[in-house]
Amino acid sequence: MITRRRLALAAVVGALLGTDAAAAADKVTLRTNWLFYGSHAIFFLGIDKGFYDQEGIDLVVKQGNGSGNAVRLVANKDSTFAYASAVTMLNLAAQGAPVLAVATIDAQGTDAVLVDPDSGIKSFKDLEGKNVLTTAGAGVNTLFPVAARNAGADPAKIKLTNVAESALVSSYLQKLAPAMLGGIDDKPAEIKAAGGKPPLVFNYADYGVHQPGYAIVAHRDTVANNPDLVRRFVRATLRSVAAAKADPDAAIRALINWQASVEDQKQQAREVLDVTLSILKSKNAKDDRLGVNVPEDWAAALETLKTYKELKTDKPASAFYTNEFVPASLN
Repeated sequence: MITRRRLALAAVVGALLGTDAAAAADKVTLRTNWLFYGSHAIFFLGIDKGFYDQEGIDLVVKQGNGSGNAVRLVANKDSTFAYASAVTMLNLAAQGAPVLAVATIDAQGTDAVLVDPDSGIKSFKDLEGKNVLTTAGAGVNTLFPVAARNAGADPAKIKLTNVAESALVSSYLQKLAPAMLGGIDDKPAEIKAAGGKPPLVFNYADYGVHQPGYAIVAHRDTVANNPDLVRRFVRATLRSVAAAKADPDAAIRALINWQASVEDQKQQAREVLDVTLSILKSKNAKDDRLGVNVPEDWAAALETLKTYKELKTDKPASAFYTNEFVPASLN
């Protein structure tokens, strides 16, 4: 049914343009950072509203398994674009991955340690000697040692234990560890939806870790060889963001259209989306446009990686992002 709807939209656009839009559309794959959750509703709303079709894009959104994996899938050209942790992309790009951030969606970082309120843990220091659950390849792992050190804790004394993403929250609720790493945009809502108490939150941003949150990532070859496609994709995506901000319930309905299982988690998905929609602009932003990569945030993230993660690069932060494709207006 969804496929027929998309073809119908493409046919309408084609008729308006006097061309066969369905035949001419560029086939594009977007890889998300994780299994579908509330924040991803933005992209499905754009599909259902025809924003991508209007830009001549036949978009397929595929679930991911960590920001690191999503970025690598763009780097090896399995996927055209990714929605992924900006810092994870920066770390991989500085090590040679041929990728570039072409827009920022979540302009502020959401990485945090989520702590069982019954565990007795009140600070980062209290995590020493404890296990903390996470998932291999998760973007939240990248700057955990930095936040821990800034908080006066020794990250070497905190054991990160990897579990599958699908088992992360259930393992936490089964008290296999007193804390877990996760984004404040999705994991607290998931914990509450599964019957857990609201966790204590040690937000990295409260410990001097300043970073952009999630970016749209493209391969450098795509940027160089098909800049018009990148421009159209970014424009459609930012129109989708604006539409979700104006009507988040419609965005959640679009997500459910594509992922029926979300129907049972509709409230959770809405809470997650609300967090994303609340951090679309950085506190350092001087430019009011949606999607802008803020130089100060990227520079701070790169300096943090170089100082605390021993990242080696002579390139400036500006080498890893571009605002060339962020439109002056969405009208």
